[in-house]
Amino acid sequence: MNESELPVLNAPAEGVPPLIATPDALDRAAELIASGTGPVAIDTERAHGYCYDTRAYLIQLRREGSGTHLVDPAALDPEGPGSGLGPLAEALEGTEWILHAATQDMPCLAREGLRPHRIFDSELAGRLLGLPRVGLGPMVEQYFGVHLLKEHSAADWSTRPLPADWLVYAALDVELLIGLRERLLADLAEAGKAGWAREEFEHLARIGAELPDHQPEPDPSRWRRTSGLHDVATRAGLELVKDLWWARETVARRVDIAPGRIVNDRAISALGVRCGDRVTLEPADLLGSSGFRRGRARRYTEDWERALERARSTAESDYPPRRAPQEGPPPPRSWDRHHPDEAARWQAVRPAMNRRAEELALPPENLISPDWLRRLAWRPPVDRSPAGVDAFLADLGARQWQRNLVCGELSRLLSGLR
Repeated sequence: MNESELPVLNAPAEGVPPLIATPDALDRAAELIASGTGPVAIDTERAHGYCYDTRAYLIQLRREGSGTHLVDPAALDPEGPGSGLGPLAEALEGTEWILHAATQDMPCLAREGLRPHRIFDSELAGRLLGLPRVGLGPMVEQYFGVHLLKEHSAADWSTRPLPADWLVYAALDVELLIGLRERLLADLAEAGKAGWAREEFEHLARIGAELPDHQPEPDPSRWRRTSGLHDVATRAGLELVKDLWWARETVARRVDIAPGRIVNDRAISALGVRCGDRVTLEPADLLGSSGFRRGRARRYTEDWERALERARSTAESDYPPRRAPQEGPPPPRSWDRHHPDEAARWQAVRPAMNRRAEELALPPENLISPDWLRRLAWRPPVDRSPAGVDAFLADLGARQWQRNLVCGELSRLLSGLR
């Protein structure tokens, strides 16, 4: 049966619960959650692509004996994420959370003071089982034979009031997570992978416990991922792109609008393309660009002009290098010519790990991180015995189950090479 023939899950079995937007309502919901049994299914909705702030604008929770709860963090903590959800944090103390793609939800939950003790990640469980599609919709189809509507996944969840059909969508996202966990646990046990999943979930819980309670600062080199940067041929152009990118970032944070909704990347890169060996563009050049003279961008003309002046006054010696400083090994595609020994090790270990992952019905990146494998091929340990390789990978963060599956073969391959 294809997707179009499946029945559509279009309403929660118990109806759509009211939005929890007051302290009294939160207290009542927290009492219900605390009195429930078993794990708690949790999901969040953000406003990615609309707002700069990555906070959760809705948190959905479901627990047996408790029902579904839709919590509005913005109403409960209007000054920003912080301590407004204290009763909920107490109710969740010591519980197991069911999340789908936990690394997407945990940062905004941590900002609300919600941190996991134990986790079951249904997406990661699907990966360990080698499922062909691990989105929540496809997994619900596979395990329950119903089609889960996902038409509001990219909506602006900072919108208030939230439309009724959005609340239906949100409630349905946690409707089947508890049952999905049970079926995935059974399949993991049957496949002999329950122990692998347990280690992975423990690792995720440790990550969740250490997440910051504030929105992190952007990576200082993030501007180098500006779309169209590959067309910028000069260091002066890179300087202009960098300064305009950071100006846009500052504006976006100040007005809480996603950066791309103020000025798109291509408009920034296009100005960088126009630079020669020095940044000589004038404000008229900047404001003559359609990306900067239209829409929201025009409101922040002074910010763009200050960024341009900063780029114009920067000494050539201080322009960014054409290539970002390398962290870790260079890309393996460059090894053949200048690093033949490293290339030979890479050409031995990578196909072997791909084959091993296929035998185990795993995505290769879940068996061993590509970065760990590159580092191992680039600078293997002096001790290339299984124990030496095990210690090397453990230092990088590989879990025991992964090391048990790969260290013997990696040791054998590396021991036969320079």
